[in-house]
Amino acid sequence: MEAPNKRSLKVSFREGIFASVMLGFTEHYLAPFAIALQASVQAIGVLTALPSLISSLFQLLSTSWAYRFKSRKGFIVMGAFVQACLLLPISFLPYLGLKHEVTVFICLVVFFATSGAVIGPVWGSLMTDYIHPDERGRYFGWRNQRLGLISLGTHFIAGIVLYLLHPIHPLIGFTANFVMAMVARLISAALLWQMEDIPFQVTKDIHFTFWMFLRRFRQSNFVKFVLFVSSMTFSAFLAGPFFAVFMLRDLGFNYLVYTALTVVAVLSNLFSLRLWGEHADEVGNAKVLRLTSFFLPIIPALWLFTSNPAFLIFIQILAGFIWGGFNLAASNFIYDAVSPPKRIRCIAYFNVLNGTALAIGAVLGGYLGPRLPEIFGYELRTLFLLSGFLRLLVFLFMSPTFREVRPARKVSSLELFFSVVGIKPIGFEERKEET
Repeated sequence: MEAPNKRSLKVSFREGIFASVMLGFTEHYLAPFAIALQASVQAIGVLTALPSLISSLFQLLSTSWAYRFKSRKGFIVMGAFVQACLLLPISFLPYLGLKHEVTVFICLVVFFATSGAVIGPVWGSLMTDYIHPDERGRYFGWRNQRLGLISLGTHFIAGIVLYLLHPIHPLIGFTANFVMAMVARLISAALLWQMEDIPFQVTKDIHFTFWMFLRRFRQSNFVKFVLFVSSMTFSAFLAGPFFAVFMLRDLGFNYLVYTALTVVAVLSNLFSLRLWGEHADEVGNAKVLRLTSFFLPIIPALWLFTSNPAFLIFIQILAGFIWGGFNLAASNFIYDAVSPPKRIRCIAYFNVLNGTALAIGAVLGGYLGPRLPEIFGYELRTLFLLSGFLRLLVFLFMSPTFREVRPARKVSSLELFFSVVGIKPIGFEERKEET
């Protein structure tokens, strides 16, 4: 008979397929939908910021809710079902004749994002109980790569749907995509119910407040890591939400070009995951974070020099590759650094700080975007340059503040770089076979 953990991982992967389909139909098309509803640059900033901020703050409550709920699986299923139901009013919003469509849309997205976000720490806690610590980098790299390819394929289909249906009605393509996303999430919720619900023990030491968590900045390696990632997120999302605005409004790209540029970034991200996961298991997540954060300032600066889609594809490939390593290593660092009983709370606190940083960055970017002087004809290019400069400061002053938390092979950042790009592999496969 198959072990419960292995069976749950298989069910989880099947569930992840439908969750990825939902993401493919929604994730990259919320901002274009708002633009189609005549949203301003400031509204796009709020659309990015407010759902992240509210969903992050709700995770402070979700930790206590999850402990009281006692069933991690039940809590996750409930959140997934609510998230699916919220896609129905989003789908048909343009036909309701409401006066403040953009405001209503932002509110619905807040509820949509919050219902998904509150179950994130609980899902992460349950999933890591299924997997041995030494295999998490490879497993999540493998899982994220395959599910990401599914999300990517769905994302591409969604772009084609928008392109084909746009002549009929500018908004009917969004309705079709969001309805399909709702169906996929309902199937996802049904599959989540089939996973094994591993009991977890609630002890006194796991009850520490958010402010107690922050006060340990000087002593806690984990808090220093959280502040580093949050600072990088702030710097990135100062510009991140407005690349869509730049492409669709300023450069005048159609939905096919926009989809192609976002697809290549996602594709590059996905193909990098297994490579980054294998290296992170070998040299440690901290080393991967430092290497990738070295390259992150370069990405927005490259947008200053071209409007040619062919060159922008190259930039997007580089961005997807670098962000793939950064995000994977950041997630796995949390799982390594925190003991299982504290994992739900620490993931939630990480998400609170990271989500708040994202929200502040997006709102500030929305405010600054129309008010900055032009560089090469566009105000948003000045915003991209500012984002790159702040990312550089975060790398220089914050990346050295935290250390690796588990035994890892000692290599220099240059050796890791040469290995990742395939010039001089560090030989972890051979070492793994020997052990």
